[in-house]
Amino acid sequence: QLQLVESGGGVVQPGGSLRLSCAASGFTLDDLTVGWSRQSPGKEREGVSAIVMRDGGAYVHSCLRGRFTISKDNAKNTVYLQMNSQKPEDQDVYYCAAEDWSLRYCNDSMSPSGYRHWGQGTQVTVSS
Repeated sequence: QLQLVESGGGVVQPGGSLRLSCAASGFTLDDLTVGWSRQSPGKEREGVSAIVMRDGGAYVHSCLRGRFTISKDNAKNTVYLQMNSQKPEDQDVYYCAAEDWSLRYCNDSMSPSGYRHWGQGTQVTVSS
């Protein structure tokens, strides 16, 4: 059964760091694109970052560059989202998603609507 599981969420102080993980089971991520999105109650889901597993091509939302980094470990079938210098506005539920490699260009891969396979999400709380 195809499954994506996020982990690593929790409570972090402003200025702190968290690393989220997205582990896949039941299928390989090697030929897919994996994206991270986030959502607050009452708001639309927002694309955060994406990575093309085949060649490592990566995208990060322009407002988050310099603080967020996406990476992958094909051997572990896992994608990571490193979040540094956390701000209160980063508090959200973070989701990972996977889609066919054809979703590999910036606009496509950064749009949550392009993904069919989703994890359950992990809560990130930024609070002192």
